[in-house]
Amino acid sequence: MKPAADGRAALLRVLDEMRPDPWRLVLAALAGAAAVACSIALLGVSGWLITRAAQQPPILFLMVAIVGVRAFGIGRGVLRYTERLVSHDVALRGVVRLRASLFAHLATADETVAAGLKRGDLLARLGADVDELGDVVVRGLLPFVTAAVTGVASVVALWIILPQAGTVLAVCTLVALVAVPWLGAVGGRRDVVGTARTRAAMSENVLALFDNLPELTVAGRTGDQVGGIRRDDDELSRGLDAAARPFGWAAGLGSAVMSAAVFGCLLVGAEAVSDGRIREVALAVLTFVPQALAEVVAGLPAAAVAMVKAAEAARRVVPLLDTEPTGAGRTLDVQARPVRNNAHVQGASRLRVVREYAGVHLRAENLAVGWPGREPAVRGVDLDLTAGRRIAVVGPSGQGKSTLLRTLAGLLPVADGHMLMDGTDVGDGVDLADVHTRSVRHLVHLTADDAHVFGTTVRENLRVARKDATDDDLLEALRRAGLGEWIAGLGDASGARGLDVVVGDPAGPGQGAGTHLLSGGIRRRMLMARAFASGAPVLLVDEPAEHLDPATADDLVGEVLGAGREAGTAVVVTHRVTPLALADEVLWIDGGVVAARGTHDQLIAAFPAYRDAWAAERGEQAA
Repeated sequence: MKPAADGRAALLRVLDEMRPDPWRLVLAALAGAAAVACSIALLGVSGWLITRAAQQPPILFLMVAIVGVRAFGIGRGVLRYTERLVSHDVALRGVVRLRASLFAHLATADETVAAGLKRGDLLARLGADVDELGDVVVRGLLPFVTAAVTGVASVVALWIILPQAGTVLAVCTLVALVAVPWLGAVGGRRDVVGTARTRAAMSENVLALFDNLPELTVAGRTGDQVGGIRRDDDELSRGLDAAARPFGWAAGLGSAVMSAAVFGCLLVGAEAVSDGRIREVALAVLTFVPQALAEVVAGLPAAAVAMVKAAEAARRVVPLLDTEPTGAGRTLDVQARPVRNNAHVQGASRLRVVREYAGVHLRAENLAVGWPGREPAVRGVDLDLTAGRRIAVVGPSGQGKSTLLRTLAGLLPVADGHMLMDGTDVGDGVDLADVHTRSVRHLVHLTADDAHVFGTTVRENLRVARKDATDDDLLEALRRAGLGEWIAGLGDASGARGLDVVVGDPAGPGQGAGTHLLSGGIRRRMLMARAFASGAPVLLVDEPAEHLDPATADDLVGEVLGAGREAGTAVVVTHRVTPLALADEVLWIDGGVVAARGTHDQLIAAFPAYRDAWAAERGEQAA
């Protein structure tokens, strides 16, 4: 399917979900058309009145036209306000329905739907894209309906006065209604589609600059980042210039066509006056009506662009509307699910629900991981995560370590190879992709590097991981994370103490009065306390040592790796190698592969990169 056709189908799908009230739409369209008709009638009657008044007839001959001018002037404002009121009501009701439907679909969908989107992409779809789709009624559909209705009415009116003038206006109006929006749509597609990649790259670079400004400043790389943003801005400017050309041609064509209509009607009208077919005062009407119609045509390029933007927004929103529910809230042992294009699961079509487990055992066989639509970040990973096993994953930044954790957690689909699960009541050798994701959440807990701290109490922040956790469980989790003394001394101005204190992330949205803002180190340890409180048999932890001093960082990593084997399995991604003597195995990922693996002591002895990192942390000269 071509992109344009695909966009139209997506837009129709979204409009069906928005369910705009047809009677309100008709009322808005009629009010808009009537407002424009009043503008056209106002200009036409004014022209007639001025021309007729120049002939100095008795004042009674002009009273109807004078009243008409007042009525059309008032009616234009009232009807325009009515059209705006009704159309915005339709649009806002549709936005509410669409956004509620999106949240409902996401709430019952597989968690991989949200996890598979880039940072900010989900919010953009739920926010800006939905708002763009709400605008399609006001800025896209109604201007075309108004232009068509008033164009036909104007042609009919001029045809009654002089058929030749009606023909001229009909031809010019047809060209304006077809060619002008087409050129506007070409410019809109160049703007929305042609510059999409550059806009995305620029947004990512700006976010990276603000998120990592201290590190970039220390490393002296701020200028490079700003230079990249400047290059993106230059490329975006060139793209916008290319998009502006057809849009400018559309605006110019609209003016040219309606100017041609004015001159054409003036010529045939002047000839009709000389032949005595119409009176002189009618010539003013024939001239002013096309001029008034030009106001409607001038808005068509913007309406075409609004339709293009809405179609592109619909293409991004529809995949969220088409997500399959996972059967939340129903007592089912199996749930139908589309099959991935993976030879290992060809023919499998049932999603299994894990209700009991005894020593969950995860196995990765020749695993390749990566974000959907991209080349795999890491290939050929083999892991044997028997119950109680401790694995550490280290290596340079940007090598796919976090992506590996998300895949192990079932949040990203396997790019290649197999991710299998043993030790559950559904049997052994079950592909993780075939396990109900809500079942996986009970077995595997992921603490991502960008995990969220909610603006609520410490207790509720920790209970995100396990709703039935007692206060004693939470206090023990905080102690394991090194926050025992902190929680004991925590209080606020309202008199709340300990677990009842409302906390917040200073990097997050605006916090309410009385919120205790967490430092980066406290925030990281609270996220680790949430992981400890989860009780999940498999913990996947991304960068627990971030924002912590070396000693505290090593203690926290050591707590994850050194817990008793009955505490379950752990996989830790970290840049700290000093505490990894507690790990059963360490994987060094570099260049998209597992470059080395073994125990801490084996890697120090045999792998120079690991040995150098260990020596640097100890303040020793690298060998």
